[in-house]
Amino acid sequence: MTTTVTLTGTGVPIPSPGRAGAGVLVRYGRTALQFDAGRATVLRLTEAGTGLHELSALFVTHVHSDHVMGLPDVVLGRWIQDHVWRTGPLEVHVPEGEAAGFVARMLDPYAADIALRMEHVQEVPPETRLRTFAAEATPQEVWRDGEVTVEAVAVHHEPVPDAVAYRIRTPDATVVVSGDTRVCEEVEELSRGADVLVHEACRTTALREAVAGTPFEQIFSYHADTVALGGLAARAGVGHLVLTHLIPAPEDEAGEAEFVADVRSGGYGGRVSVGRDLMTVTVG
Repeated sequence: MTTTVTLTGTGVPIPSPGRAGAGVLVRYGRTALQFDAGRATVLRLTEAGTGLHELSALFVTHVHSDHVMGLPDVVLGRWIQDHVWRTGPLEVHVPEGEAAGFVARMLDPYAADIALRMEHVQEVPPETRLRTFAAEATPQEVWRDGEVTVEAVAVHHEPVPDAVAYRIRTPDATVVVSGDTRVCEEVEELSRGADVLVHEACRTTALREAVAGTPFEQIFSYHADTVALGGLAARAGVGHLVLTHLIPAPEDEAGEAEFVADVRSGGYGGRVSVGRDLMTVTVG
């Protein structure tokens, strides 16, 4: 078996053609782990050849809408299909606080739809197996199934509270998913020696003058500068850096090359991929 990492969405809150909302799928054999679920996640998973019934668990990095907008769709879609696949509820792992509150309430607007479906087809209401953990400054194991483990660590996406990154270990790979964060020591340590680091990327240095005095200056301040990210990846010895949640989204290969140049100027000489939806990296 090999470990695969598929980008199910590389976009941000402002829609961009061809880019679904934030999400990463990590697979090892029959284990399928989804990290975040932005808009159109269900469609991207289907296009990637992974059915909702195949998901082993889903993990949320934080509660910004572009990372959770597709989560009710994942849970309801799996429930609607359950009379065919009989896989049961999905485990959803989230840091304590606002993210846990969102997951607990997210199906409330669908109460009438759920009631109607239960009158005709579904035997039981949808259930989300919510699993919470404290966002801590040192990595902690939050999920394990056989040889595959997931660890979480708190990151710096303030003013958003309780944001985390995840490290996935399989028998042949170590994969880190940053979620949204500034470049920080916590992710650097989590990524040390990782085969793949999927990290959000914002061209802060290149666009500093252009955004000065605009709302984007504040937004950029709590995202990961591509130049600093290159330094992080170099120091951590990351094998393959995959950029996602691209700010601003590149429109062509020339735009992608600018992201790579930023990372190189930060000191990273390893493999770099500028994320596109459904891009898949295979390890092992």
